[in-house]
Amino acid sequence: MLKILNGFFVVMGVIFSILILGAVAILLLTGMNPVSTFKAVTGNNATKVDNVDKNPLLTEEQEAQLESLGINPASLPSEITPEMEACFTQKLGVERTNQIKQGDKPTVTDYFKASSCF
Repeated sequence: MLKILNGFFVVMGVIFSILILGAVAILLLTGMNPVSTFKAVTGNNATKVDNVDKNPLLTEEQEAQLESLGINPASLPSEITPEMEACFTQKLGVERTNQIKQGDKPTVTDYFKASSCF
């Protein structure tokens, strides 16, 4: 009986280890942000895991939104030139550009429309 229990727990330990390694591999291969993943799993968006300002032009909410899309806010420009702003206005329109400048969260569509401006 002891051998059966020992074998059972060894098999369960191996299965658990494989599941953990699989989850880590999926996170690494998909490029998901660990902070966003933690917030999504816990359901607590108010949790402050990382309070480093990755881009001075973006609010914390905008940074979190971009990270949830798999975009690193630090890779975006930290200074908007007049040429870039003109490009944003051309791609997104005056109204949407002003909304984002006033702190509205950029959408996936906004990012892809204006990605050539970076």
